[in-house]
Amino acid sequence: MKVGLFVPCYIDQFFPEVGIATLQLLEKHNCEVIFPDQQTCCGQPMANTGMEQEGKKIYNDLAGLFAGCEYIVAPSPSCVHHIRAHYDIVEQTKEIKNLRKQTFDIVEFLVDILKIDHLEASFPHRVGLHQSCHGLRGMHLGKPSELMSDIPSKWDKVLKMVDGIDLAMLNRADECCGFGGTFAVAEEAVSVKMGKDRLADHNSNNVEVLTSGDMSCLMHLQGIAKRQKSGPKIVHIANILNGDQL
Repeated sequence: MKVGLFVPCYIDQFFPEVGIATLQLLEKHNCEVIFPDQQTCCGQPMANTGMEQEGKKIYNDLAGLFAGCEYIVAPSPSCVHHIRAHYDIVEQTKEIKNLRKQTFDIVEFLVDILKIDHLEASFPHRVGLHQSCHGLRGMHLGKPSELMSDIPSKWDKVLKMVDGIDLAMLNRADECCGFGGTFAVAEEAVSVKMGKDRLADHNSNNVEVLTSGDMSCLMHLQGIAKRQKSGPKIVHIANILNGDQL
């Protein structure tokens, strides 16, 4: 199948290894991957700061770049959820409809579209999973504790396919890290305190590596851990699933 790879702007600028791991994962599962090099951003930062109208051109440009793709895959539930839920403010052209319907997070794509049951990956470390808010409550990649329903965790499913991994059981497994995009700027003190609480949970459960599907959350937690001079290593889930080593 022909798959377009969408790499979020902050991953492109700061964590390119996540985009590379996503590409390699797709190619390992026989996907023909294209990467439009004119792509920029999903427009979520503009929408979060009240400039959604100014983001319309970004929405339409992105849809045009991926118009010929059967699927579009990104290593970011946050960006994928924004495309699906917030691209309703532009004209619903064929390209926009295709982008909204056919864009998937990498984990969701592996589970729901490729339906994988095995991964050639090893990661012999104790790992704590941070369930990002958009992925958990927006895309239902896991089960939030407030719901009385049986939602299987797609994150857990793929991580358990990795040889040698030891998944930690956290005390508050579905709690927000406090990043929230521009929330971390507007409410810095609250954001940092929430991040410290999440790191404390992982530390108390002897987590060696903290992972998530959203690099934005991991970036926030990584910054706090560096300032505290303590905390687990930060690794995106795509790198673990790809078998990348520390």
